[in-house]
Amino acid sequence: MVTSEHKEQCVLYVEKKYTISHARACHLLNCSRQTKYYCKKMPAKDVPVREAIMSVLNGKKRGRKKVIALVQRKYEYSQSCIRRVYEQSGLALYHKPKKRKYKTERQPIERTLKANEEWAMDFMSDALANGRKLRALTVIDHFNLECKGLRMHHSIPAYKLIEILEELFDMHGKPKRIRTDNGPEFISKKFGLWLKKNAIELVRIQPGKPQQNAFVERFNRTVREDLLDANLIFDLEHAEDLANEFIREYNAERPHESLKNQTPLEYAA
Repeated sequence: MVTSEHKEQCVLYVEKKYTISHARACHLLNCSRQTKYYCKKMPAKDVPVREAIMSVLNGKKRGRKKVIALVQRKYEYSQSCIRRVYEQSGLALYHKPKKRKYKTERQPIERTLKANEEWAMDFMSDALANGRKLRALTVIDHFNLECKGLRMHHSIPAYKLIEILEELFDMHGKPKRIRTDNGPEFISKKFGLWLKKNAIELVRIQPGKPQQNAFVERFNRTVREDLLDANLIFDLEHAEDLANEFIREYNAERPHESLKNQTPLEYAA
C-alpha cells in the first residue's frame, strides 16, 4: 500500500531526476500539490514515543501488543498513543490472510501447575556463514514457558542429546515428562533406555501433528526470527554467545501475553 509519505518521496525524486516543476510532477504521479505545503500538527509530541518504541524494538520484529507491553514497562504512555505512533511509523507487521482450516481432532496441551512437570523439546536447522550445517536443540517448560536450554552443534545424535539433557538436569532439575515429536534422535533405543533409567515419561505427538507440541513450536518461531534470521553466525562459539544472550533476554525481559504480560521468571516467582 502506497502512503502519502511514499508519494511525496516519489514526487521529489521525479523533480530532481528530470528537472520538472512540482506541479508537473504531481500531475504525472496523480498526487495532490497541497502535500508540499501542508504542515503536520504537533509532530514533536510523537518524537519521544517513537524513540521509546525504537529502543524496545532494537532492530527486531515485534508485534503491536508486544511493543505496547515493552514500552509501558519503562514509560507512561497510553496504549492508544503507542499504537498510533507504531502504525504511523510503518512498523506494523504484515498479516497473512487466513487460510481455510479443516476440522481435525483437537489434542489440547496441558498447562502444568508447577515447574518441571513437563518439558517440550524440538530440533531446528540452520547454517553458519561458511555454509556448514547447524543444528539447534530447544527445550522449554510448559509451566512458565521458560527456556531451559538452547544448544547448537553441527550434529546432535542420541548420545549428544543425552549429554545436553544431563547438563540441563543439573541446572534446573529433572522433569517428570518430556514431550517430543518423532525425530530419529527421540525414537532411538539409546535415548529410550536412558529415559527409562531416569524414570522420565516420554510423550510423543502423533506423526504430522505439530500442533500437539505447540508451545515449543511457537518458541521455535521466536528463535528463528530473533536469533537465527537476525544474526550471521560464524562458528559454534559465536552461536553459543548469541544463544546465552537470547535465553537471558527471553526469560528475564520479554513479556508473554499468555503469562499476563509477565516474563517467565516473573511468572514463576
